Amino acid sequence: MTAREAILGRLRESPRDSLASTPQLDYSVIEEKTWDHEQRIALLTENMTSVKTEVYHSSKTGWLEQLREIAHKKQLNNLLVSPETPYGEAIFAAEDMPPLLQYEHPIEEWKQELFGQVDASFTTTFGAIAETGSLVLWPDQHEPRLMSLVPLVHIALLEANSIEDTFLSFMRTHQWVQRGMPSNALLISGPSKTADIEQTLAYGVHGPKELIVIIV
Repeated sequence: MTAREAILGRLRESPRDSLASTPQLDYSVIEEKTWDHEQRIALLTENMTSVKTEVYHSSKTGWLEQLREIAHKKQLNNLLVSPETPYGEAIFAAEDMPPLLQYEHPIEEWKQELFGQVDASFTTTFGAIAETGSLVLWPDQHEPRLMSLVPLVHIALLEANSIEDTFLSFMRTHQWVQRGMPSNALLISGPSKTADIEQTLAYGVHGPKELIVIIV
């Protein structure tokens, strides 16, 4: 009998009920981690700044001026933005911004420009997780995932009321079990980093060197 035949034989002999049973997982430790609105903002800010993320707090009317100040401070030559989101539309209507670019071509047609000539990108976010200091992005046709993974500077706008306590609470709020998980969600917890080289942590090796978050 071959190894394959032996494995398949054991599977056939296994009781059907044991294969179909669902383990009862204990989430009590995770469920005890809850914070109020202000505490979530503070914890997210602390966790993100600890991994070299720049975090700015702004009002609903002040975020555009904050973005303008960041662009001037970073001396951005251009900014990749989608005009199809409400925030992107406001950026395109604003004055005194760096030259604005759109992701309006298939990647094959402007790959060289995207990877070599785009200074920064601006994206919205789907939410955030306070416990781990993570942004949650749900890329779509208007804001493809390369917008947040390729430019050297990624500027993300986060609405404060979309911050959840833990990953578990985030999945429950958005009913990922009932509705199914998105196929292309991104969890971002700072600029790109790696410790592959001599186990020394280095930032910006294979992605954005800077992550900037504006919490509204």
